[in-house]
Amino acid sequence: LKEKGNKFFFAKKFPEAIKCYTKAIDLNPNMAAFYTNRALCNLNLKQWTLVCQDCRIAIDLDPNKVKGYLYMGQALMEMRMYDESIASLTKANDLASNQKHCYTDEIHTLLRLAKKRKLLANEEAEYKSITELQTLLSRLLEEKKERFALIGLLAHLAFSYWLIKLMRAEMTDLFKKAEILKNNRNIPDVMCGKISFELIRDPVITPGGITYDRRDIEEHLLKVGHFDPITRCPLSFDQLIPNAAMKEVLDKYIKDNPWS
Repeated sequence: LKEKGNKFFFAKKFPEAIKCYTKAIDLNPNMAAFYTNRALCNLNLKQWTLVCQDCRIAIDLDPNKVKGYLYMGQALMEMRMYDESIASLTKANDLASNQKHCYTDEIHTLLRLAKKRKLLANEEAEYKSITELQTLLSRLLEEKKERFALIGLLAHLAFSYWLIKLMRAEMTDLFKKAEILKNNRNIPDVMCGKISFELIRDPVITPGGITYDRRDIEEHLLKVGHFDPITRCPLSFDQLIPNAAMKEVLDKYIKDNPWS
């Protein structure tokens, strides 16, 4: 049944593949691979909730099942549950590194994507709040202007018009700055660490030509093993060389983008 399901899967006949994997599960409900296979089919069908259900069962059966965390992380990202997605993909990355799986690059890419989507979602929420505040303040200023007009305090009205104009100009400038900040908050992938996926602060380069954040790669060497997590080649502390060119680029980027 599994082989038959695999044939349907590679033929992109996902509903038929799901039926085969479901029958296999009925015959042997303790095989984690059947659940992750069915989860992958549902991932292609964009059935995010079903993906998570199968992945959780697979993880319960096999806590070291990389694909369980990987597929669930992808589904959670599509459900906009970014914190949970990042946690699941991070677990998949840790397991894949320890088990020396060949698809760590795929996990790295998905982790960067999840973190970027989380950042963009947070900024969209912040920008929405700013826009709502702008609308509210504009309405309040208009109401205040109308109130002064009705009272007929001409001198006060003239001063109020000037004050309102000044406040509106400052408010417009504030929102323009917020818009510029919003549009420039995408950290280039080349500046993100290959392990933490955060902005690199202290770049070092390995003999294989890969740049890491010093803190991340040293922690990897201490806790995981003396090898490059990308190239898998042997690596020691004394082979880490400061990447001066990248440091210069990063310093300028941080100076121009203090939010980073």
